[in-house]
Amino acid sequence: TPERVSIILPHSSPSTSFKNKNNMPQTKQRKIIVAGFRAVGKSAVTIQFAEDRFIDQYHPTIESCYQKTIQYKGITYNANIVDTAGQDKHSIFQENHSIGVDGYILVFSVTDRKSFDMISVINDKIINGTGNENIPRVIVANKCDMEEKRKVSKDEYLKLAEDLKCPVIECSARLNENIDQIFKKLIE
Repeated sequence: TPERVSIILPHSSPSTSFKNKNNMPQTKQRKIIVAGFRAVGKSAVTIQFAEDRFIDQYHPTIESCYQKTIQYKGITYNANIVDTAGQDKHSIFQENHSIGVDGYILVFSVTDRKSFDMISVINDKIINGTGNENIPRVIVANKCDMEEKRKVSKDEYLKLAEDLKCPVIECSARLNENIDQIFKKLIE
């Protein structure tokens, strides 16, 4: 099967590893916010990553939190992942979604044009809410397994990723394609 990871302008910075007094690497904490329009698969992506299972029934999320330990490049990360309610252009950016946050996962569905259009709006809210244009963000094109229902072309979201200076990863929560790569890309 063809490789489905598409990454543009990676946001990478050199990782530093701190050692405790026994010269052992310390575990790093990461708070990650998962945001996007309603019914794009935010919860499916998050649960697939955190619990290795796919939920195929849609239940609107108010807000759910998950924890998972990630081993990446020899460093242990304790990820606290906040799965947020679906956003729209009138949603207020919650203050607790900017305090102590290390990065954002912006999810849209390739089968839903409106969800794609919301990525720029949500990105602007994040930058305005955090006051940081360089806060790590990854755009996620979910539901890539539903090619026959595709409404957003790969060229469109690659252009958006370039404009927003964010990496983009195409995935399928249902098939567990590229789910781990999303979170690893964010903690780079």
